[in-house]
Amino acid sequence: MSSLVSRRQFLEAATIGAAAARSLVGAGTMPTRPLGRTGVSVSILTFGAGSRFLRLKREPSIRMLHRALDLGINFLDTGENYGSGESETRIGEVVGTRRREVFLATKLSQRAGDGAMRAMEGSLKRLRTDYVDLVHIHHLDGAQDLAKVSAKGGAYEAVARIRDQKMARFIGITSHSDPETLRAALERHDFDCTVMALNAAQRGGAPTGMRASFETTALPVAVRKNVGIIAMKVFAQDELTGEAPAEKLISYCLSLPVASAVIGMPSLEILEQNVAIARSFQPLPQAEMDRLAGELSARKKAALDTFFQRHVDS
Repeated sequence: MSSLVSRRQFLEAATIGAAAARSLVGAGTMPTRPLGRTGVSVSILTFGAGSRFLRLKREPSIRMLHRALDLGINFLDTGENYGSGESETRIGEVVGTRRREVFLATKLSQRAGDGAMRAMEGSLKRLRTDYVDLVHIHHLDGAQDLAKVSAKGGAYEAVARIRDQKMARFIGITSHSDPETLRAALERHDFDCTVMALNAAQRGGAPTGMRASFETTALPVAVRKNVGIIAMKVFAQDELTGEAPAEKLISYCLSLPVASAVIGMPSLEILEQNVAIARSFQPLPQAEMDRLAGELSARKKAALDTFFQRHVDS
C-alpha cells in the first residue's frame, strides 16, 4: 500500500466521520479521530505540556489546562522529565478533579527497566492517578539507543510490564530526530502508539542528500500496523513560526494519517487560535501539501534536521 493511497483512504474516512459528527452535535465542536487500534477516539488537537507550557507560572497554566478541556481537547501530553516533574505536577492538579474527561499520556526517559518502573511510580503520584492512558519510551535516538531499549531488562520490557500491571492502558515510543531507527522500533516491537516529528518543512524529497523524514520512513510502517500516530514539532519548536500561516502548518499535519497533533500552547490566545483552526479543519489538497513541503523543505529542512539532532525536549 503506497503512502498516498493510505492517506487518501484515511482522509475519506476522516471526512465522513467529521461530517457525521457535525450532523449530530453541530458545527464548532472539536473533531476526534480513532487512535489507531486502541479503540479510543481522541481530539485532533493534543495539549502539549512541555517547554512552552512551562514558561507560564503555575496558576495561569492550570487555568489554561481547564480551558483546554472546556474547549474540547481531551488529550493531554506530558513527560516525567518535563521541568523535572513540574509539568506532571501541574497536570495532576487538573486531572485530580477531571480524570474521566482526559486521555492522559506521559513519557519515560530511562533505558533500564528498573529505572523506568521507578519513574512510572513517581509519574503516577505527581499526576494524582493510579493509571495513565498511554506511556511512551521517550526520545529514541539511534541504533545503540534502540538496542538499550530492546535489551533484556530494558525499557521495552518495563513498559510492557507497566501495561500488564494496568499502570497504563497503552504503550508507545517517540522520536524527534531518527526516522530510520523509529521505523525499526515499530517493526520490531508491539507498540500501540507513537509520536514522531511531522511538519511541512521536514518531509524533504527534493534536493539530493537530504536526510530521511518521518513522513516517508516511519509513518508508513505505523499506518500499516494500525499504530495510533501523534504528530509533534508541527511548528518545529517555533522555527517555522512566520514561515507559513499557523493554519497551514497545522492543517498540513492533520492532513496526514495521524490521530492528533500535539502542540505546545504558552498562552490562552494561542490555545484559542489553535482550537479554532482544529474545529474548522479541512484536509489540504495533495498539490497544496506538495507545494508547501517543497518550499519549506528547500529553505529549512537541512537546518531543522541539524537542530533536532541536538534538541532536548524537557
